[in-house]
Amino acid sequence: MTSISSPSPVRLVNPAGLYDASANGYSHLGLVSAGARLVFIAGQGGEDERGNLDPDFRLQVRQALANLGTALAAAGAGPADIVKLTVLIVDHSEERLHVFGAEMQAAFGQGVKPTCTLIPVPRLALDGMLFEIEAVAAVA
Repeated sequence: MTSISSPSPVRLVNPAGLYDASANGYSHLGLVSAGARLVFIAGQGGEDERGNLDPDFRLQVRQALANLGTALAAAGAGPADIVKLTVLIVDHSEERLHVFGAEMQAAFGQGVKPTCTLIPVPRLALDGMLFEIEAVAAVA
């Protein structure tokens, strides 16, 4: 079983008896300590601060993760405080999964990743939008 330990009220675990999800950039289980404040972050797409959306999938993922970081910081949280991610990908493929994994690694580092559900979708809210990520975080 692997888990992280930090001042965050979040503990992420890949329990024995389940395959090691760390190779796919997520954990099977997220535990939140009693008394933590939950933070719900709406789906973040690849739009920049002015609402511009790059047509490149990788750049949308990178921008969406940066937007997620901005939202976390506004709540006094950081990546280690994320319990759950939901990822929506238009025209999902194994290649896009690897792009997402690489960008998660670049944004979150080598540590254990939050729980995550990836959902392939036919389209998102805006024309040209290829990626969206929402999060639930917990802060002490």
